[in-house]
Amino acid sequence: MRKTPLLDNSPARDALAAAASLLAAASVCAPSPALGQQLCTGYGAQAPRDISSHAGANRMPFTLSPPASRMNLCNIHTHTHAEHKGPGFSISAGDGKHGGWKCNESASLSKAELAPPKGEASFKGVKPGDTLEVHWVYTTCDVAPGKTLGSCLSDACANPQLRVEAQVFLVVNDPKALDFADFAYAGNVVDGRHQAKALPTGTGAPVVYAGSTTGPRHTNIKCSPLQATWSVRPSCAKIDVHSLHRWAANGNVFKEDYSHGVRQLVTAPQLLAPID
Repeated sequence: MRKTPLLDNSPARDALAAAASLLAAASVCAPSPALGQQLCTGYGAQAPRDISSHAGANRMPFTLSPPASRMNLCNIHTHTHAEHKGPGFSISAGDGKHGGWKCNESASLSKAELAPPKGEASFKGVKPGDTLEVHWVYTTCDVAPGKTLGSCLSDACANPQLRVEAQVFLVVNDPKALDFADFAYAGNVVDGRHQAKALPTGTGAPVVYAGSTTGPRHTNIKCSPLQATWSVRPSCAKIDVHSLHRWAANGNVFKEDYSHGVRQLVTAPQLLAPID
């Protein structure tokens, strides 16, 4: 999930932002592991992780969220490349903000699939051949979808349960590939709840685990204090690059027009919850 801090000047959001800042500051003051110092401690389980490995030693109390259909969609955003590692996306894209993991099919794309898209590139930070991890963020708050994770909270609901439905895509120049519009929001309301038009299927049963928000500002010594239930599909799917540009150009309610960086994989058992 993204690095953008919670916005708004409302008391509830200010309180949560202040708490997050204090926790983050405490972890920044911890010495670097390179100097023989410890990981951040006292936090709940972290994300992202290798979903093929179910081991973990972080057993801080956590209740998994309800299914997405019983929550409100509050945000959609993307990361380049995948933050998680999984059976279908296990090729390293390197370290740092623009590292992460690539789909296994990345090296076998055709020239046509890798061709630059025609027209203006409205969605920045992504091109054919890239791997993209999309996050559909859901909340138990009674809120409408909007920009940043701040849209997942309200004055009356400052401590919601969060759920992130995640799918890793291989971006291609191919109109026969999946269209991102099929998974967008576009004002879709079902039984009084804001929902994506659909969530991806056909890429395996999601791996569900207890974790945290992600994004490149978090590390093993600067953990995220915000907890989330993750539901990560284990295989990649191809998506047409033009559909991403259309989503950005048409003014999505999330005001997303670029793909975000990644938090590097969390591997320390102390920072990972066991997966049942």
